[in-house]
Amino acid sequence: MAVNGRMTAWTTMQTEVAPPPVPEPNIEIKLDARKVNFFYGDFQALHDASLSVQARKITALIGPSGCGKTTFLRMFNRMYDLVPGTRATGEVLIDGHNVLSPETDVINLRRQVGMLFQRANPFPKSIFDNVAYGPHMLGWSKQRINEVVEESLKDTGLWNEVKDRLRRSALNLSGGQQQRLCLARALAVKPEVVLMDEPASALDPIATLRIEELMQELKERYTIVIVTHNMQQAARASDFTAFMLMNQKRAGEVIEFGPTDDIFNRPKDSRTEDYITGRFG
Repeated sequence: MAVNGRMTAWTTMQTEVAPPPVPEPNIEIKLDARKVNFFYGDFQALHDASLSVQARKITALIGPSGCGKTTFLRMFNRMYDLVPGTRATGEVLIDGHNVLSPETDVINLRRQVGMLFQRANPFPKSIFDNVAYGPHMLGWSKQRINEVVEESLKDTGLWNEVKDRLRRSALNLSGGQQQRLCLARALAVKPEVVLMDEPASALDPIATLRIEELMQELKERYTIVIVTHNMQQAARASDFTAFMLMNQKRAGEVIEFGPTDDIFNRPKDSRTEDYITGRFG
């Protein structure tokens, strides 16, 4: 569905937020955020945000700039720990364990929940060493590392493109190749969940399509959550979509969540329809 231009932050004048749908009993929920509140110092960035993410599906977070999408995404692997003065309340359950608990092993959590950032960030190392970095830090054997590097590069469609230059610098790859390399690096430690923060926003249309194709292939084995400003991408690539907005205090809230087809074609909240059709922005 066409969207008129880039969306900007919009403060809703309504305070009612529909509760997330209750999943069917036979549905496997991998990530379950329950009434999450998040603060940067005195500023509240999220208010009672709830979301149940199905295993081995692609869930998209959409909404105007500044509505807390990336903050919400980073709750799932505690990336906010790297920012001083932040705090969170509520629950973020992964396989029933609350990752917001102070007892959480954050290093192990980030192995379980990998992340692909908006811009490719390959290490200034060889292609091989980029993918092998995590397994090497985990103390895996040389044989196992060699196997997982090849496997991860094949999973991201890079193996045939780089197999003859594995010892060359990763910085010499194209932008799209670098992003797929970063994805291979995340997959190398065998995560269960992959978070993607606008992974194709800096790529050309062909590289963007390749990332979307990879997502479809990888969801057979991984749970994927993606933040995107691209409405067409959310409609094409995701199974479920959550629409977020800021409330009157500029804290992000989940306004509506459901199957992507329903969100784009049969939204229940008029604010969702206004956003995806470009009536504000």
